[in-house]
Amino acid sequence: MSMRISTAGMHAATLELLLGAQARLARTQEQIASGRRINSPADDPIGATRIESLTRQIESGRQYVRNADTTGNRLKFEEQALADLGGSLNRIRELVLQASNATIDPASRDMIREEVAGRVQEMLDIANRQDGQGEYLFSGLAAQTRPFERTVGGVVYRGDQGQRFQPVGATQRVADGDAGYAVFRRVPGGNGTFVTGPATGNTGTGVIGVGNVLDPSAWPGGTFTLRFVAADAWEVVDSATPVPNVVASGTYVSGQAIGFAGVSVEVSGEPAAGDSFAVSEAGRVDMFAALDDLVATLGASTATPAERAQFQSRLAGNLAQLDQSLEHLQQVRAGVGVRLGTLDNAVAAQEDLETDLQSLLSGIRDLDYAEAVSRLN
Repeated sequence: MSMRISTAGMHAATLELLLGAQARLARTQEQIASGRRINSPADDPIGATRIESLTRQIESGRQYVRNADTTGNRLKFEEQALADLGGSLNRIRELVLQASNATIDPASRDMIREEVAGRVQEMLDIANRQDGQGEYLFSGLAAQTRPFERTVGGVVYRGDQGQRFQPVGATQRVADGDAGYAVFRRVPGGNGTFVTGPATGNTGTGVIGVGNVLDPSAWPGGTFTLRFVAADAWEVVDSATPVPNVVASGTYVSGQAIGFAGVSVEVSGEPAAGDSFAVSEAGRVDMFAALDDLVATLGASTATPAERAQFQSRLAGNLAQLDQSLEHLQQVRAGVGVRLGTLDNAVAAQEDLETDLQSLLSGIRDLDYAEAVSRLN
């Protein structure tokens, strides 16, 4: 049986072919004009899905870089503030060494005291410093709250203990600052293990140093009292109640180390019978409280030999505390430096990743012009 194709059918088939060719021509022209092989999901559904996924990854990476830039800028403000704090503390330390000179006169010591008080206020201003966005550097998560305020009772911390972490990678976050509580109120006390100090009622001229740790494992913590049962005899007792236990005793020689419980202290001068000195577990110290105590020490009377001995003992403790504060700030500053280095590495990693993702995206999305022009022709 022969098949007959109607004239209408031939016209319809020809029209369909022409329309298809026109659509392909329009698509090719659009591709050449845009430079992209895929301009809509209809062009390549699987490719379009992959393009969307890669685009999201690239934008996420760029957001991570923006976060790193913002975090880095804030950390640079903090690093400068810590450097300025260290400069102020070093100047205070120089002044304390001047004040410890036995030949200095009261008027000169008063001038030193005034400058130290001014430096402490300078440090308080630095502790209340803001970043480029107007947020306080050392308030923790309460970035809009002024962290430190001087009151009648001393410097009060108004911030919190939190840290704000910013995402700088798919699995990486970096803190953009340090809470003032950790920076200024968690300074190791004394020599880091224990603190020494004279009793206020001492009548002799004995001066106690900051002491040394001989065996950390033997130090039990707590509080001990070094007391002189005679001008040439001492004993160390613990804080047991109702009767303290004698843990060590001996004959006093000025400047000779007195050892007990894994530590040693030195007393020089001529302590009187009944004089005593405390040796207490160090704990953590408020930096501003310690600085206020230093200012008070510089203003103390040194009219009598006993008062001068008290002054020298307290000033030695103040100097040791300054050294602890300086070391503590250096450690915080080193941590900031580590985070800045981490941010640099994170940004470099994101830039490398974007280069790879852009290459993949180009391979899927971009047009092969030679093939397209051939197809157009």
